[in-house]
Amino acid sequence: MRVLMVEPGMAPYEKEINGLEEMQAAVGGLITASYPFAEPVALVSNDESIFLGMPFNRSVEGGYGGICGPFFVCGLSGDSFCSLTPEQMARYKAKYHHAEILLGARGNEPVTIKVEPQTKRGPEPPQRKGLKR
Repeated sequence: MRVLMVEPGMAPYEKEINGLEEMQAAVGGLITASYPFAEPVALVSNDESIFLGMPFNRSVEGGYGGICGPFFVCGLSGDSFCSLTPEQMARYKAKYHHAEILLGARGNEPVTIKVEPQTKRGPEPPQRKGLKR
């Protein structure tokens, strides 16, 4: 499936991901999904990102707080993940274009400043081997 990959400090980019192992590799461990938007898309991130000390990535409005570590945005088809449409890809590239620096929190809402992202990909996120649930 064609997804939008969002890494801390980096500009988002398109990536092909197929199967659970590739999803886990993309986020550096066990996956969890959140559904903060009205349209059928998911934000898939590392379920243990805070415990692993992964850096803050982007804020998510609507009481979802923020995401630490790398995540990807994918479409939903029924109860399965699928590719984003070209329109969704463009919309979420624009939405997550700016990197964010976490300054603090006000309730469950992160307080951040938006900065220009790096365009060169950084090192791969730390991974735990052999994870499947």
